[in-house]
Amino acid sequence: MKNTTLVIMAAGLGSRFGSGIKQLEPFGPNGEIIMDYSIYDALAAGFNKIVFIIRRSLEKDFKEVIGNRIEKIANVAYAYQELDDLPAGFTVPEGRTKPWGTGQAILCCKDIVDEPFIVINADDYYGKEAFVKLHDYLINPAPVSEALNFCMAGFILGNTLSDNGSVTRGICHVNSKKHLLGVKETHDIYKTENGAGVPNGTGGFTPIDPKSIVSMNMWGFTPELFDILEKGFSNFLSDITRDGLKAEYLIPTVVDSLIKNGTAQVTMLETNDKWFGVTYREDKENVVKSLRKLIDAGIYPEKLF
Repeated sequence: MKNTTLVIMAAGLGSRFGSGIKQLEPFGPNGEIIMDYSIYDALAAGFNKIVFIIRRSLEKDFKEVIGNRIEKIANVAYAYQELDDLPAGFTVPEGRTKPWGTGQAILCCKDIVDEPFIVINADDYYGKEAFVKLHDYLINPAPVSEALNFCMAGFILGNTLSDNGSVTRGICHVNSKKHLLGVKETHDIYKTENGAGVPNGTGGFTPIDPKSIVSMNMWGFTPELFDILEKGFSNFLSDITRDGLKAEYLIPTVVDSLIKNGTAQVTMLETNDKWFGVTYREDKENVVKSLRKLIDAGIYPEKLF
């Protein structure tokens, strides 16, 4: 059996969620957190290793809430994303408090992951279909000539919006073969009367098609990505002097550049499952209700593990 790994990015500060660590917030009937459901679905799909990306300051609480439980049923490893984990010659800009984004997070796994892997956010529920599709693609990828062969789960934008504020999504453009042509990281997307839009600066919204395919940071990669991320991170840090407090090294941006320069081909695997997550504390009630419906429908058992 071909080894495949699930990498879960759980080092985010969760600033918009309010007090508490949103990745460790209970949502299920027996105290399950969203990661529990993702791990359950990933193991069922055939993934056989779990890597948690966390902050070292979170390690004790993280292992008590989920890590120690999952270690009993799966092969588990930890990677640590820290603000000061920088290449030689770089230092943290004065006043910077948050990590460097999803690109740095995945780079932290370089010495831990040496098999095909997928990456997800800790606080997003993706549904079963996406895990199956990405796993099956990683173990039997479509033929590619010379480019690196990656994949991603594509979600319908209208199924990924919050009722409680704006979200950031990578809006995807694909060709007739479902190959990704580019990803545009789009901030401040709101649910509107007409579907979705971004503020236009005059009190209204510039509309976005709610049927657009978006990335929810659910990607399928091969280990060749790590060397690319390492070189790219240094280049990124060399170019952030004007915005050193907020700039982020983001996977959608990295992937977009790899597609544009022909280094990678990315196959978009569309899923119709409804996403939900906890960008804001007010989202919690909807997540609890949504999980309850899935349990009542027999999609999940009352107690996962």
